[in-house]
Amino acid sequence: METTIKPAYQKELFGHPAGLYILFFTELWERFSYYGMRAILTLYMLAKVSSDNPGLGWEEGKALATYGWYTMLVYVVSIPGGIIADKILGQKMSVMIGGWLLVAGHGVLSIEQDWAFFSGLLLIVLGVGMLKPNISTMVGGLYKEGDARRDKGFSIFYIGINVGAAIAAILVGLVAKEYGWHYGFGLAAIGMVIGQLVYIYGQKYLTHVGNKPDPNSTEEASVSIKEIFQRMLSTKKSLVVLILLLAISFVIPLQFMESEVTAYIVFFIFLSVVVGFMMTVYEDLNGNVEKDRFIVLLLSFLIVIVFWGAFEQAGGLLNIYAQQKTDRFLPVFDYTVPAAFFQSLNPTYIILFGIPVAVFWAWMKRRGKEASSIFKMAIGVIIMGLGFVFMVFATLDYEANGEAAIYWLIFAYLLHTIGELSASPVALSFITKLAPLRYGALMMGLYFAATGLGNKVAGIIGESSQAESITVVLKADQDQLMRFVPNHETDSIFQKNKAFTLETQLYKNASDEVIFEEVNTDENINSLFAFKEEGSKLELMDRIEPYEASVDDKLLTYLKFDYKEGRYLGRVDVDQFQTDLEFKTFMGIIIFTVAFGVLVILLLKPLKRLTHGAEEKEVEGLEGEGFEIADDEIK
Repeated sequence: METTIKPAYQKELFGHPAGLYILFFTELWERFSYYGMRAILTLYMLAKVSSDNPGLGWEEGKALATYGWYTMLVYVVSIPGGIIADKILGQKMSVMIGGWLLVAGHGVLSIEQDWAFFSGLLLIVLGVGMLKPNISTMVGGLYKEGDARRDKGFSIFYIGINVGAAIAAILVGLVAKEYGWHYGFGLAAIGMVIGQLVYIYGQKYLTHVGNKPDPNSTEEASVSIKEIFQRMLSTKKSLVVLILLLAISFVIPLQFMESEVTAYIVFFIFLSVVVGFMMTVYEDLNGNVEKDRFIVLLLSFLIVIVFWGAFEQAGGLLNIYAQQKTDRFLPVFDYTVPAAFFQSLNPTYIILFGIPVAVFWAWMKRRGKEASSIFKMAIGVIIMGLGFVFMVFATLDYEANGEAAIYWLIFAYLLHTIGELSASPVALSFITKLAPLRYGALMMGLYFAATGLGNKVAGIIGESSQAESITVVLKADQDQLMRFVPNHETDSIFQKNKAFTLETQLYKNASDEVIFEEVNTDENINSLFAFKEEGSKLELMDRIEPYEASVDDKLLTYLKFDYKEGRYLGRVDVDQFQTDLEFKTFMGIIIFTVAFGVLVILLLKPLKRLTHGAEEKEVEGLEGEGFEIADDEIK
């Protein structure tokens, strides 16, 4: 009797194609590397150059702005990454190239040289852009059309994503704390190498998916970006609007921005082209049904921007809050938890609550309750926004006790995750239902652009939450500082040019002079330093004026010195300034997200009419989009 041996790509494991588990472990390690690096990125940018674990020594505002640019580019570059795979290389080769770019990027970040930072980030952006949108497409390609196992396969795949992300934040955060930031980046690189080895080994199980596109294929193609661009330039209305927007793209950065002018010019040009594309598409649509759905589609993009603009405070502002203002000491274990550990909460919560949230929405639908995609997205925005209520409490706790309790962040991340599980899994699915078939690929690209814009908004919000710094130059020598430096470690600090902080109390005396008093000795230490910029002292006086700081009511102020440019430069951090700004930021996010979500719900009936029944044919049951963390829209 002749036995037929199946080819490797037809073999199955636990009821699914064997290739699924190759992609599962490849993506697990890719997400390990990406989210491990993300967990420590902002903290590394903030760490003082001359500290025991040296970083870049940047100010919080600059670090948060850079984080916003980086996370935006990760999504925007996914657009050409998907196009290159679809038109030229195929998904399989694109994933391979993306993986090696990521290995190189994380490896370069582990090098302790200034040039390595931006070079490493650039390689990671390119790597994620090539890998992320294409590996999910390969998962779908493992199953034939109509295969009932497809949704469950995606769920398994997304478990790998969240397991990788959860483990990464803990392990990379621990290594970065104990051995140094660059060892943390190096561990992320090792994780990506393991992922690549798994992917290379598993090629025999993936021979039928993700191959180069057939140039002779007769399949009806979507409208290309080139065609849209040609139509945009040939239509008078679109061309006039585009020229006007391009002019504004130069005027706003040049006139109103003091830094990153070139970056913002490019950013606004990109937004101008996106607006031009959307106008051209709208004019090309056939009939009221397509045009009505396109209006709802634009609102969906706006919801995406609002959601990620608030949610992505996780890797930036909330990461800083965990590091600087949260009591992370666990008495039971006699251990201080690294701030990066908090980045593991979101993926852990997704694993725990993903199915219950999906079951809840399925139950709502079976009972005939409102469970439309746009309603879920609005509710998700509201729940996520309410998570910042706990950050308001954290701010009040910090103001009262000098540290915020650890549970405020734990609860905040919980609500953020519940909101994400309600809004994010349905967003891309909803957009594909509304988009005209010929514009499906373009709408997916615009969705990535909206997600990237949301991440940039997050960076802008984080940057605006930071008090503008005032710089001072140290004048004192080692002997003069002996009794003021904590723990009297002056020998070690000055011999090794290490960073140090002076804790002071700030007020204006009867002569209207700004006085800095060291907290332990109550001595005036104004003679120890000088303001670097002319006019900085007057600026500081103007800032403290509303607080009526006096000898009886002083403001806690930190003078944080770092050794740079061959001398000690310090930053004046008035604690109350920053606390008030953070309180206003968290309250602003709450008010805006809740108001925005409620407005969408109030408009729900007319919005559903504009969809013309796009969701009515949806199969009942649990949704199969899967549950991924902050980037689950790239599936």
